[in-house]
Formats: sequence, structure tokens, C-alpha cells
Amino acid sequence: MKAKDFDKKFDKGKEDVLEHFDLSTARRLNHEQKRVNVDFPQWVVDSLDREANRIGVTRQSLIKMWTVERIEQQLG
Repeated sequence: MKAKDFDKKFDKGKEDVLEHFDLSTARRLNHEQKRVNVDFPQWVVDSLDREANRIGVTRQSLIKMWTVERIEQQLG
């Protein structure tokens, strides 16, 4: 399919253009995972675990959520 034909389909909004993409290889820019290690005192780990359990997420998820929230506040 030529680019201008694709653009027409997209612009009309009536046809699903996703069938023309290989989504198995798609990735979001700047969303690659990178492992980091952070050492916390035991009381911090205990507090994180209590809050994570209270809201029903893992400790790792809580740390990620709070970190992203803080970064967005700083950038906002």
C-alpha cells in the first residue's frame, strides 16, 4: 500500500489501519525497562509493604507509581 493511500484510510477514520502494522515488534520510545537497585532502611521497606498491601499492589509497583507521580509534579 502506498503512503498516500494509507493516509486517506487513516484520515477517513472509518477503516481499521492497525491491520497494516506488525504490532508484535511495536515498542514505545523511552519506555524500555532498566533495572536499578536501591537500598532502603528496614523501616522504609516495612512502610512500603504496609502501604502496598493497603492499596493492593506490589512494593515495586508502589515505588514506581510514587516515583512517576513525583517526577510529573516536578515537571508539571
